[in-house]
Amino acid sequence: MKRFRLSLIVSLLIVLSLPVVLCSHAPSADRILRVSDGQILSLPDVVKDLEKSQLVFVGELHASESHHKAQLETIRALKEANATVAIGFEMFRRDSQSDIDRWVMGELSEKEFERIYYKNWTYPWPLYKDIFLYAREHKIPMVGLNVPPEVTKQVAREGFASLTPKQRGDLPMVTCRLDPEYLAFIRRSLGMHGHGGMDFTKFCEAQLVWDTAMAWSLLRYLEKNPQATVVVVAGSGHSWKEGIPAQIRSRSELQFRVILPEVPGRIEGGNITVDETDYVWLELR
Repeated sequence: MKRFRLSLIVSLLIVLSLPVVLCSHAPSADRILRVSDGQILSLPDVVKDLEKSQLVFVGELHASESHHKAQLETIRALKEANATVAIGFEMFRRDSQSDIDRWVMGELSEKEFERIYYKNWTYPWPLYKDIFLYAREHKIPMVGLNVPPEVTKQVAREGFASLTPKQRGDLPMVTCRLDPEYLAFIRRSLGMHGHGGMDFTKFCEAQLVWDTAMAWSLLRYLEKNPQATVVVVAGSGHSWKEGIPAQIRSRSELQFRVILPEVPGRIEGGNITVDETDYVWLELR
C-alpha cells in the first residue's frame, strides 16, 4: 500500500495537466482564440504579439501529440520571425543542463540523449523528439527548469516544513504560502477531489514549490540572456497564469504570454478568461 501511495503521488505530480480524455484532433495554426476579445487568429498574427514578450508559455497535456506539434509550431514561427528563441522544459531537471547543452551542440547522439531524457521524464520520447531535433538543428538553447522529483514527492507526503535547510538551500526564492486563490486554481486545473487519500494542502504545497522553482530557473536564465524569448514547454497546470506565470509576475516585471490547448468542457471559449490565459489553441472539428 505504501508503494502504491508513493506511485500515486509521483503520477499526480508529473501529470500536472488536466485529467480528461484526449482528443485526437490536431490544433490548427489558423484557429487560435484570443481570449481578450474572442477573435480567431492565425499563428503569424499571434506571433506579432508573442515577439513582444520574453516568456511564452505553451501548455500541454503531456500525452497529447497534437499539443507538442502546437509547441513546435510556435517555436518555429518565432524563430522564423527572427526572435532570439530559447526553450525552457519542465521535462528536464536543472542538474541535467550540461547534457542538454551537449545535445544542442551536436556532441551527443540521439540514442544518448534519449537515455538522458528518460532519466528525467517518463512520457514516450517520440512525443518530444521533433522539438529536440529542431532545437539542435537550429542551435536553439534548451533550458532544464525542474527540481529533483524526490523534493516534490517529500513535500506532497510530509509538507514543505519537512524539508531540511540544505534542501531549502537548493530552492532559491521558494516559499510556500498558500492562498485561497491558489488552492482553487489547483482544484480546477487538476480536477482533483479525492487526491487518493493525500492531504490536499500538502499536495498544493508541492505544486507551489514546483511552480516557484521553475520560475526561478527562468528568471535566472533571462538575467543572463535578456535578449531571449523563452518558449516554456510545460503542463497546462504549470502554464496557466496562476501557475509559473504568477510566480514570475510576483518577482519581476517581465512580459509574458500564455497559450493553452483547448480541452472541451475545461479550457475553451466562454469558460476561460484573460486572468487564466491569453490564447487558446482550438481543435479542428
